[in-house]
Amino acid sequence: MKYENYTPHAIRLNDGREFKSLGVARVEATFSDINNDVCRQVFGDVQGLPDAQEGVTLIVSGMVLSASSRTDLVAPATGHPLTVRNDKGHIVSVPGFVGGAA
Repeated sequence: MKYENYTPHAIRLNDGREFKSLGVARVEATFSDINNDVCRQVFGDVQGLPDAQEGVTLIVSGMVLSASSRTDLVAPATGHPLTVRNDKGHIVSVPGFVGGAA
């Protein structure tokens, strides 16, 4: 399986494989006026992804994965018990990915 990374940072798996960022996919957002210090945020379309290609899976953020119905997307499994963190709690590597639409 070939992976391409569309998160803003490199993704490292526990087995040592690393995927450098090729761009950043984001979910479009709009905001209402602020009233009493609070506004509403509405999410729209996913932006910044290339068209699907046979044999290529795109690594995206969990938010992008949730917002899309594409079946060629995965997100880092950051909540998995085997995720490796440094002494400050920052993620060093993940054991794999979580899938999106089936």
